[in-house]
Amino acid sequence: MKPIVSVENLNLTIGDRQILKDVSFEVYEGEVFTVLGGSGSGKTTITKCIVSLLKPTSGKVKVFGKDVSSLSQIELDEMRKKIGYVFQGAALFDSLTVWENVVFYYLEHGNYSKEELRSTALKYLNMVGLSEESLDLYPSELSGGMRKRVGIARAIATEPELLIYDEPTSGLDPITSRLIDELIVSLRKKTSSTAIVVSHDLVSAFSISDRIMIIKEGQVAQIGTKEEIMNSQIPFVREFIDKGLGEVHELRRG
Repeated sequence: MKPIVSVENLNLTIGDRQILKDVSFEVYEGEVFTVLGGSGSGKTTITKCIVSLLKPTSGKVKVFGKDVSSLSQIELDEMRKKIGYVFQGAALFDSLTVWENVVFYYLEHGNYSKEELRSTALKYLNMVGLSEESLDLYPSELSGGMRKRVGIARAIATEPELLIYDEPTSGLDPITSRLIDELIVSLRKKTSSTAIVVSHDLVSAFSISDRIMIIKEGQVAQIGTKEEIMNSQIPFVREFIDKGLGEVHELRRG
Protein backbone atom coordinates (compact mmCIF):
# COMPACT_ATOMS: atom_id res chain seq x y z
CA MET A 1 0.00 0.00 0.00
CA LYS A 2 1.22 3.47 -0.91
CA PRO A 3 1.57 5.88 2.03
CA ILE A 4 0.14 9.35 1.36
CA VAL A 5 1.22 10.60 4.79
CA SER A 6 4.14 9.20 6.76
CA VAL A 7 4.90 10.52 10.26
CA GLU A 8 8.00 9.35 12.11
CA ASN A 9 8.89 10.11 15.74
CA LEU A 10 7.05 13.43 15.67
CA ASN A 11 7.69 15.62 18.71
CA LEU A 12 6.33 19.10 19.32
CA THR A 13 7.12 21.28 22.30
CA ILE A 14 5.58 24.72 22.75
CA GLY A 15 7.04 26.70 25.62
CA ASP A 16 7.59 24.23 28.45
CA ARG A 17 4.79 21.88 27.33
CA GLN A 18 5.37 18.85 25.15
CA ILE A 19 2.28 18.54 22.96
CA LEU A 20 3.29 15.53 20.83
CA LYS A 21 5.58 12.71 21.94
CA ASP A 22 7.19 10.35 19.42
CA VAL A 23 4.08 10.05 17.23
CA SER A 24 4.53 7.66 14.29
CA PHE A 25 1.96 6.43 11.76
CA GLU A 26 1.20 6.12 8.06
CA VAL A 27 -1.97 6.91 6.12
CA TYR A 28 -2.41 4.83 2.99
CA GLU A 29 -3.84 5.86 -0.34
CA GLY A 30 -7.63 5.63 -0.50
CA GLU A 31 -8.29 4.90 3.18
CA VAL A 32 -10.27 6.75 5.84
CA PHE A 33 -7.89 7.11 8.80
CA THR A 34 -9.45 8.48 11.98
CA VAL A 35 -7.49 10.10 14.82
CA LEU A 36 -9.45 9.63 18.05
CA GLY A 37 -8.78 11.19 21.41
CA GLY A 38 -10.12 13.42 24.13
CA SER A 39 -9.95 17.22 24.24
CA GLY A 40 -6.37 18.49 24.38
CA SER A 41 -4.87 15.13 23.39
CA GLY A 42 -3.06 16.61 20.36
CA LYS A 43 -5.32 15.35 17.57
CA THR A 44 -5.69 18.61 15.63
CA THR A 45 -2.06 19.52 16.32
CA ILE A 46 -1.02 16.46 14.31
CA THR A 47 -2.94 17.67 11.25
CA LYS A 48 -1.40 21.15 11.60
CA CYS A 49 2.02 19.51 11.42
CA ILE A 50 0.94 17.55 8.33
CA VAL A 51 0.02 20.76 6.46
CA SER A 52 3.07 22.52 7.97
CA LEU A 53 1.14 25.15 9.92
CA LEU A 54 3.23 24.00 12.88
CA LYS A 55 6.89 23.01 12.66
CA PRO A 56 7.88 19.89 14.65
CA THR A 57 10.52 20.17 17.35
CA SER A 58 11.90 16.89 16.00
CA GLY A 59 10.83 14.01 13.82
CA LYS A 60 9.77 13.79 10.20
CA VAL A 61 6.51 14.39 8.34
CA LYS A 62 6.25 13.24 4.73
CA VAL A 63 3.25 14.08 2.54
CA PHE A 64 3.03 12.66 -0.99
CA GLY A 65 6.53 11.32 -0.40
CA LYS A 66 8.09 14.72 0.39
CA ASP A 67 9.51 15.86 3.72
CA VAL A 68 7.40 18.96 4.43
CA SER A 69 10.12 20.59 6.55
CA SER A 70 12.47 20.65 3.55
CA LEU A 71 10.01 22.32 1.15
CA SER A 72 10.34 25.92 0.01
CA GLN A 73 7.31 28.18 0.39
CA ILE A 74 6.48 27.71 -3.30
CA GLU A 75 6.75 23.90 -2.97
CA LEU A 76 4.67 24.01 0.20
CA ASP A 77 1.94 26.01 -1.53
CA GLU A 78 1.91 23.45 -4.37
CA MET A 79 1.60 20.60 -1.87
CA ARG A 80 -1.27 22.32 -0.05
CA LYS A 81 -3.21 22.60 -3.32
CA LYS A 82 -3.53 18.82 -3.17
CA ILE A 83 -5.00 18.93 0.35
CA GLY A 84 -8.55 19.88 1.29
CA TYR A 85 -9.11 20.96 4.92
CA VAL A 86 -12.55 20.94 6.52
CA PHE A 87 -12.44 23.12 9.62
CA GLN A 88 -14.33 22.24 12.80
CA GLY A 89 -16.64 25.27 12.57
CA ALA A 90 -16.73 25.17 8.74
CA ALA A 91 -14.91 28.57 8.76
CA LEU A 92 -17.11 30.05 6.07
CA PHE A 93 -16.77 33.71 5.09
CA ASP A 94 -19.86 35.44 6.49
CA SER A 95 -19.84 38.20 3.88
CA LEU A 96 -19.81 35.76 0.94
CA THR A 97 -22.68 33.70 -0.41
CA VAL A 98 -22.61 29.92 -0.44
CA TRP A 99 -21.45 29.72 -4.04
CA GLU A 100 -18.72 32.30 -3.44
CA ASN A 101 -17.51 30.33 -0.40
CA VAL A 102 -17.35 27.09 -2.38
CA VAL A 103 -15.31 28.54 -5.25
CA PHE A 104 -13.27 30.94 -3.12
CA TYR A 105 -10.01 29.47 -4.42
CA TYR A 106 -11.05 30.15 -8.01
CA LEU A 107 -12.18 33.68 -7.14
CA GLU A 108 -8.65 34.34 -5.87
CA HIS A 109 -6.77 32.35 -8.53
CA GLY A 110 -7.99 32.57 -12.07
CA ASN A 111 -10.14 34.50 -14.48
CA TYR A 112 -13.56 32.87 -14.64
CA SER A 113 -16.99 34.26 -15.40
CA LYS A 114 -19.66 34.39 -12.70
CA GLU A 115 -21.68 31.80 -14.61
CA GLU A 116 -18.72 29.41 -14.74
CA LEU A 117 -18.08 29.82 -11.03
CA ARG A 118 -21.73 29.33 -10.06
CA SER A 119 -21.87 26.21 -12.21
CA THR A 120 -18.70 24.87 -10.57
CA ALA A 121 -20.06 25.64 -7.10
CA LEU A 122 -23.32 23.84 -7.87
CA LYS A 123 -21.42 20.76 -9.05
CA TYR A 124 -19.72 20.38 -5.68
CA LEU A 125 -22.77 21.41 -3.67
CA ASN A 126 -24.70 18.64 -5.42
CA MET A 127 -21.98 16.19 -4.39
CA VAL A 128 -22.63 17.03 -0.72
CA GLY A 129 -26.40 16.88 -1.09
CA LEU A 130 -27.23 20.59 -1.48
CA SER A 131 -29.32 22.05 -4.29
CA GLU A 132 -29.34 25.18 -6.43
CA GLU A 133 -31.56 26.87 -3.84
CA SER A 134 -28.56 27.16 -1.52
CA LEU A 135 -26.33 29.07 -3.97
CA ASP A 136 -27.27 32.61 -2.95
CA LEU A 137 -27.76 32.03 0.76
CA TYR A 138 -25.34 33.45 3.32
CA PRO A 139 -23.76 31.36 6.10
CA SER A 140 -26.01 33.00 8.70
CA GLU A 141 -29.01 31.53 6.88
CA LEU A 142 -27.71 27.94 7.07
CA SER A 143 -28.21 25.26 9.70
CA GLY A 144 -25.15 23.73 11.36
CA GLY A 145 -25.36 20.68 9.12
CA MET A 146 -25.63 22.79 5.98
CA ARG A 147 -22.61 24.86 7.01
CA LYS A 148 -20.60 21.65 7.43
CA ARG A 149 -21.68 20.52 3.96
CA VAL A 150 -20.70 23.83 2.39
CA GLY A 151 -17.33 23.60 4.14
CA ILE A 152 -16.84 20.13 2.68
CA ALA A 153 -17.92 21.33 -0.79
CA ARG A 154 -15.29 24.08 -0.60
CA ALA A 155 -12.65 21.56 0.46
CA ILE A 156 -13.36 19.21 -2.46
CA ALA A 157 -13.74 22.00 -5.05
CA THR A 158 -10.01 21.90 -5.81
CA GLU A 159 -10.26 18.10 -6.23
CA PRO A 160 -7.62 17.32 -3.58
CA GLU A 161 -5.87 13.99 -3.18
CA LEU A 162 -6.03 14.24 0.62
CA LEU A 163 -8.98 15.48 2.68
CA ILE A 164 -8.53 16.40 6.34
CA TYR A 165 -11.69 16.71 8.46
CA ASP A 166 -11.37 18.41 11.85
CA GLU A 167 -14.22 17.22 14.11
CA PRO A 168 -16.76 16.99 11.25
CA THR A 169 -19.64 15.92 13.52
CA SER A 170 -18.91 18.30 16.40
CA GLY A 171 -21.96 20.31 17.48
CA LEU A 172 -24.38 18.37 15.30
CA ASP A 173 -27.39 16.32 16.36
CA PRO A 174 -27.06 12.52 16.03
CA ILE A 175 -29.08 12.27 12.81
CA THR A 176 -27.10 15.02 11.06
CA SER A 177 -23.86 13.52 12.38
CA ARG A 178 -24.62 10.18 10.75
CA LEU A 179 -25.48 11.97 7.48
CA ILE A 180 -22.05 13.64 7.56
CA ASP A 181 -20.48 10.20 8.21
CA GLU A 182 -22.24 8.80 5.14
CA LEU A 183 -21.06 11.81 3.13
CA ILE A 184 -17.41 11.28 4.11
CA VAL A 185 -17.57 7.65 2.99
CA SER A 186 -19.40 8.43 -0.26
CA LEU A 187 -16.95 11.22 -1.15
CA ARG A 188 -14.03 8.86 -0.65
CA LYS A 189 -15.63 6.57 -3.24
CA LYS A 190 -16.60 9.38 -5.65
CA THR A 191 -13.34 11.31 -5.54
CA SER A 192 -10.86 8.47 -4.83
CA SER A 193 -9.30 10.72 -2.20
CA THR A 194 -7.62 9.74 1.05
CA ALA A 195 -9.19 11.04 4.26
CA ILE A 196 -7.84 11.87 7.70
CA VAL A 197 -10.63 12.48 10.21
CA VAL A 198 -9.96 14.06 13.60
CA SER A 199 -12.72 13.16 16.03
CA HIS A 200 -13.79 12.33 19.55
CA ASP A 201 -17.00 10.69 18.22
CA LEU A 202 -16.61 6.92 18.64
CA VAL A 203 -19.82 6.10 16.78
CA SER A 204 -18.57 8.12 13.80
CA ALA A 205 -15.11 6.56 13.94
CA PHE A 206 -16.44 3.00 13.94
CA SER A 207 -18.84 3.86 11.09
CA ILE A 208 -16.41 5.40 8.62
CA SER A 209 -12.86 4.27 9.36
CA ASP A 210 -10.58 1.74 7.72
CA ARG A 211 -8.12 2.26 10.55
CA ILE A 212 -8.17 4.22 13.80
CA MET A 213 -5.37 5.81 15.83
CA ILE A 214 -6.10 6.60 19.47
CA ILE A 215 -4.09 9.41 21.05
CA LYS A 216 -3.53 9.87 24.78
CA GLU A 217 -1.80 13.03 26.00
CA GLY A 218 0.13 13.48 22.75
CA GLN A 219 1.19 9.85 22.43
CA VAL A 220 -0.08 7.00 20.27
CA ALA A 221 -2.02 4.55 22.43
CA GLN A 222 -2.91 2.19 19.58
CA ILE A 223 -3.35 2.03 15.79
CA GLY A 224 -5.53 -0.64 14.24
CA THR A 225 -8.60 -1.65 12.31
CA LYS A 226 -12.02 -1.16 13.87
CA GLU A 227 -12.00 -4.77 15.00
CA GLU A 228 -8.52 -4.50 16.53
CA ILE A 229 -9.45 -1.35 18.42
CA MET A 230 -12.78 -2.78 19.58
CA ASN A 231 -11.03 -5.88 20.93
CA SER A 232 -8.04 -4.04 22.39
CA GLN A 233 -6.69 -5.14 25.74
CA ILE A 234 -4.70 -1.94 26.29
CA PRO A 235 -6.21 -0.47 29.50
CA PHE A 236 -6.54 3.13 28.28
CA VAL A 237 -8.02 2.09 24.92
CA ARG A 238 -10.41 -0.33 26.65
CA GLU A 239 -11.57 2.42 29.02
CA PHE A 240 -11.89 4.96 26.17
CA ILE A 241 -14.01 2.58 24.08
CA ASP A 242 -16.13 1.28 26.95
CA LYS A 243 -16.90 4.76 28.24
CA GLY A 244 -17.67 6.26 24.84
CA LEU A 245 -19.81 3.43 23.54
CA GLY A 246 -21.31 2.89 26.99
CA GLU A 247 -22.77 6.39 26.88
CA VAL A 248 -24.34 5.58 23.51
CA HIS A 249 -25.90 2.38 24.85
CA GLU A 250 -27.26 4.23 27.91
CA LEU A 251 -28.88 6.84 25.68
CA ARG A 252 -30.48 4.11 23.57
CA ARG A 253 -31.85 2.37 26.68
CA GLY A 254 -33.17 5.67 27.97
